[in-house]
Amino acid sequence: MVNITALLSTLITSNHILHYHNVLDAMGHVSVRNPNTNTTFFIALQLGPAVLSGREDIGEYNIADGSPLTGTVGGYAERYIHSEILKRYPDVNAVVHSHAEDVLPYTVLNVDVEPVYHMAGFLGGTVPNFDIEDTYFEDDPRDLLVNNPRLGAALAQTFGVNETQPTGPAHTTVLQRGHGFVTIAQTVEEVTDFAYYAASNARVQTNALLLKAAMGGGGNVKCLTQQERKDAANMNRWIAFKPWRQWVKEVERSGMYINELGTPPLDS
Repeated sequence: MVNITALLSTLITSNHILHYHNVLDAMGHVSVRNPNTNTTFFIALQLGPAVLSGREDIGEYNIADGSPLTGTVGGYAERYIHSEILKRYPDVNAVVHSHAEDVLPYTVLNVDVEPVYHMAGFLGGTVPNFDIEDTYFEDDPRDLLVNNPRLGAALAQTFGVNETQPTGPAHTTVLQRGHGFVTIAQTVEEVTDFAYYAASNARVQTNALLLKAAMGGGGNVKCLTQQERKDAANMNRWIAFKPWRQWVKEVERSGMYINELGTPPLDS
């Protein structure tokens, strides 16, 4: 049995880390599968990530349909992003949804997100862009929110199927047109790493494109090769705890955040 207090402490700190590094605004969220039931997941209630501080700030919901367990009142309308991904992919245990402004331009331009340095190899060969307009029913409000199981299932399907591991996704990250991005992983620490470096890679790619334009269009933006992406992705997964330890210390020493459940585990 997994220590749920330690798991929720990790979830709280992930929210703090991603807020501290401008990956999550007041609306972003992180979730984690309950490993002791495998049928529910934890996510903050309707709170900004910076003010999440204790057990009472976290809801528990059924993966099957996103419905709250007894005792959970309210929560994010977009929790169906999380429930539908966790339902579709048994190998995924943690999800981040972000509106990071570094990534947003790539959701509305015909410019692919590409891994341009080694810490972003997990982005893989392609990063799909989910356009919710393609999924709307005629009477749906066009607010770009994934706020029901049908829309959540359509977004989850965009992650595809891993050819060598049918219970896993083909992609770790999916853009959302005019909205943000979602990234998924096996642990909270790993998904925090992926979300941070997805935004970081977008900044590097944007700067490279701007520099290219300033040079009159000369020079190439050389992205990682397919083999480099594969090998760097393997590296990304085993090294995730190195930045995690540093990020935990940063948010604790910043004085900006409260984690009533204590310092999360610093080792895998």
